[in-house]
Amino acid sequence: MTRITFPRTLPDLTRPDTLVVLAPDAAYADGWHRRALPRALARRVEAMVKGVSGGACGTRVEAITPDRPKRIVAGVLPGSHSRHNAPSQIEAVWSVMRGMKLQGRVHVIARVDEAEQIQGTLGGIARCFSLYDRKTGGESGPPSLAFHACDGKGKVVAVPSRAKLVVDAGREVARLVDMPTAELTTAQFVKEARKLIRGIPNVKTRVIVGEDLARQGLGGIYGVGKAAVVAPRLLIMDYRPPKAKRTVALVGKGVVYDTGGLHIKGRGSMESMKGDMGGAAAVTGAFRVLAQGRARCRVIAFCPLAENSVDAKSYRPDDILTMHSGHTVEINNTDAEGRLLLGDGVSYAARKYKPDVVIDAATLTGAQLIATGKAHAGIVSNRAGLETLAVAVGQSVGEMCFPMPFCPELYQAEFASQVADMKNSVKDRMNAQASCAAQFVYSHIDDLDVPWLHVDLAGPAWRHDRGTGFGVGLLSGIADGVRDAHLGA
Repeated sequence: MTRITFPRTLPDLTRPDTLVVLAPDAAYADGWHRRALPRALARRVEAMVKGVSGGACGTRVEAITPDRPKRIVAGVLPGSHSRHNAPSQIEAVWSVMRGMKLQGRVHVIARVDEAEQIQGTLGGIARCFSLYDRKTGGESGPPSLAFHACDGKGKVVAVPSRAKLVVDAGREVARLVDMPTAELTTAQFVKEARKLIRGIPNVKTRVIVGEDLARQGLGGIYGVGKAAVVAPRLLIMDYRPPKAKRTVALVGKGVVYDTGGLHIKGRGSMESMKGDMGGAAAVTGAFRVLAQGRARCRVIAFCPLAENSVDAKSYRPDDILTMHSGHTVEINNTDAEGRLLLGDGVSYAARKYKPDVVIDAATLTGAQLIATGKAHAGIVSNRAGLETLAVAVGQSVGEMCFPMPFCPELYQAEFASQVADMKNSVKDRMNAQASCAAQFVYSHIDDLDVPWLHVDLAGPAWRHDRGTGFGVGLLSGIADGVRDAHLGA
């Protein structure tokens, strides 16, 4: 696998096999490359980018040289960005870097205006070097990649320790999302998560498995996962530093495979459902970053894990499940299973641990892609300040999100049932379906008035047939921010 390192100084740039330079077209026009690179290399880059625009998503120009570096790649990024894009332009960085065949020693030099942009830039690069790979033979070894950030004067900017932690954890999260369910059952997810947080001080874990879920009132998790060969479970990871003043609960949907249940998905819809645990993976990665970074708040991560399988024991349409909240749910769609896991997860977190904030993350709805697209997660919150914080953090770290409506009075009626407290899927799929899915989750803690944020990352968690690691920077940044933030009414 490709190892990414962060040297403190620029090395001799004639030594690598490949040199990659990333900068906005305006920076090249201003002569930034002449300040950052040795004269001979700067002249070559200048000739390569002459007349080249960054366009909307960046442009890549390559040249093969007779000496070292053997290959030079100039990434020309857009010179400006809209107000809902990240200053780091992670999408453009990813677009420029994606698909390059790299070998040997690779050095990447990126122009940054502020140190906080580094995390997003690194995120775009890291997505190109996935850790999971089962290909055999015919491939040369993976490249080694050294990353350098340079300011407008061409001086090296130190990579913040948080950025390194996020990129590291994000690559591990992408690996989990890429793993097929034969390798990542609910039990194996727990083992992988424990491996990722092993040795971190002030961390404890526990797991509720199988029939114990039913005995503890977690009927949603149990109902969805009871038909699978490997039992459902709830993984709880608790980071409790001394003198913590606030507690943040992170809840991640962990459907390790989603067949759709008895409302089975058709061909073309079921493929890639190994990634339906992207929320649980993101929560695990964010928990690792916060605990490793010695966050000053207590962080408790909850990963409800289940395989939505088909068997004689499968939960059925018309079944009524009793959730941890005490609410009864009439099943009208066995393919709307993730909200059942989340409903139990947020209720258990809020009632058992009484956190100051509850944040849930899930690859919950295809409707999120329609509402906010593939690059922006959709968020719903019962607190204006929490919503504002999430948007600001997303732009800062390069994992963007955008608000969807929070209107319980308009959406709860979509779940009306004649025989239970609610159904699990909407009556009208044309009525803000992604917001309605969030409303179902919230209805299991709406009596508690706890600050709550829902992150639907169905689009950004899975791109170009690979996991992206999306959510690690966003969730860890929000959790850090709520310690001092005014969350509003």
